[in-house]
Amino acid sequence: MIARTRLAGMATALILMLAAAVPVQATAAEGAKADDVAKFLAGLEPAADSPLAPLARDAAWQQHARALDQAWSTLDRQRLAKIRSWSAAHVADAKPVVLYMFSGPDFLYVDAFFPNRSVYVLSGLEPVGQVPAITGTSRGHLWGALGGLRASIGSVMNYSFFITQEMRHRLNSSTLRGVLPVLYLFLARAGKTVHEATLIGIDKDGAVVAAGTRDAAPGVKIVFSAGGDSPRQTLYYVQTDVSDHGVRRSGFLKFCEQLGVADGFIKSASYLLHNDSFSAMRNFLLERTATLIQDDSGIPVRFFKAGEWQLRPFGRYLGPIPVFSGRYQTGLNDVFRRSKPPPLDFGVGYRWRPNESNLLVATRSPKQSLGPENAGQR
Repeated sequence: MIARTRLAGMATALILMLAAAVPVQATAAEGAKADDVAKFLAGLEPAADSPLAPLARDAAWQQHARALDQAWSTLDRQRLAKIRSWSAAHVADAKPVVLYMFSGPDFLYVDAFFPNRSVYVLSGLEPVGQVPAITGTSRGHLWGALGGLRASIGSVMNYSFFITQEMRHRLNSSTLRGVLPVLYLFLARAGKTVHEATLIGIDKDGAVVAAGTRDAAPGVKIVFSAGGDSPRQTLYYVQTDVSDHGVRRSGFLKFCEQLGVADGFIKSASYLLHNDSFSAMRNFLLERTATLIQDDSGIPVRFFKAGEWQLRPFGRYLGPIPVFSGRYQTGLNDVFRRSKPPPLDFGVGYRWRPNESNLLVATRSPKQSLGPENAGQR
């Protein structure tokens, strides 16, 4: 996800103190189910008996649905379906937990690269927001808000990453505020059934506490499934600063540590993990992940110690885009040059055009133990 100043025009669920959590404070409509809200926002038909069904007959909503149908069809054909196939072929020994830092509300790509995991942890600086009272909003404002929602996801749909400045503006200037409406939309479009969403906080000890608890990082916990008899899965989004200064003041890394051994994903991360001011997060991922999939904006290759990690490159390393030109890695170029990596038939990251993207799959050596699986399970 592009940084705030750099680019204008990123298997078992752990249940921590669930009783302290509170339900999302503003539901979509009296009696509307979370899944119907998600479908409505995603341009998919809610249940026939849903309070939102009459709104879905409006021409403006149907235009919203057609626009998303077209955009999603293109995205799935050009990227997501290819990523799912690539992941099935190249990602093995899946851990139940995936950590996706600097993600914002990008559930799309973590789900494609790491399908069917028990727990997904996303983080960013964008506020959580809440699902608005849709039926209490005038239709004019509602249709305008749906247009704003489509605009807020335009860059991730077209280029595979959020443009942070643009996303913040969109997410804070509409009736549909925060990342929660975007997460709902992505979950529904990914074919998930949304069972419930709970506003939470993460306190300094890494425990899940009630939303609004003093000094707790705000977040949301969404329980969903792939439908039918599929097992329940959990998505956490936490609004938090993961710089060294930020993690010293929060319990976010303690929360992640309690989830046990995880896989990791880094994409379009503004090269923040190249900075000494993000060393705590960099070290945490190196110490607590079994497999890490990243583009070149993630952890510099020099930090993967020989003998501890197996590195498998894919695609082409062309160096950073011009705005990040100072982040070229000679060592990574050497890895790609020596390995003659297989091509990628999809675009991802800042080099989003086909045949320009790069990925590195870093797998911890079998001899390097991380301790018991899901050590923090309670």
